[in-house]
Amino acid sequence: MQAVGILGGMGPAAGADFVRLFVQACTRHLQDQGLPVHDQAYPEHWLVQLPMPDRTQALRRDPQSPEGPAAHLLQGAGRLAALGVRSVALACNTAHAWHGQIQALFPQLRVLHIAQQTALYLKAGGARQALVLATDGTYDSGLYDAALADCGIAALRPGQAGRARLMQGIYEGVKQGDMPLAMQCFGEVLAPLLQHHGAVPVIMGCTEIPLALPQAPQACGAELVDPAWILACALAQDAYAH
Repeated sequence: MQAVGILGGMGPAAGADFVRLFVQACTRHLQDQGLPVHDQAYPEHWLVQLPMPDRTQALRRDPQSPEGPAAHLLQGAGRLAALGVRSVALACNTAHAWHGQIQALFPQLRVLHIAQQTALYLKAGGARQALVLATDGTYDSGLYDAALADCGIAALRPGQAGRARLMQGIYEGVKQGDMPLAMQCFGEVLAPLLQHHGAVPVIMGCTEIPLALPQAPQACGAELVDPAWILACALAQDAYAH
């Protein structure tokens, strides 16, 4: 086993939930390999939660501003590197706008890419198109559009009104602890998209969205894809790699 790291704080609840997903992914790995599941079978893993400036606002203003998230992300990655981790997961979709910068500065780390891992997962399942529910920052960066296109998958997204409703659910809902509002916002965006596009995979492309959307009535029966879970599984694979 090798030590791995999780860079969180975006928001803190999403970072903490990613640890839960990682532990679940480790448990599944052990069970799939027919190995005993006990405390000592889990790899060393570190969570760094830093108070992180808003990623979407930074992308709209100056992505490299000293007051923006870039310096904080690099600081967090540096702390994980100093702890001896080999692979790192960013527990935030929008933060992957700085993925290349982090990887370039810390070549000794394998910085996993959430959109690329998700696109490979969907390609393996034969998907040709997928709905992307995300923040404005993720949409504007083209994070999922590029990764999905590389795998021959068309990215579908809501219009401006739907995007605004998603942002409300993320910022006024999940980030402020108002889960009923988040469920309402996310569900109202999802329902007409499924009616229009049919039964296509739904990428929950913000780590706050899986905390509320699965409980929304409109999501019942939908093929919800959680990139955080896919990323957690990839991190677990790295942790157990020889």
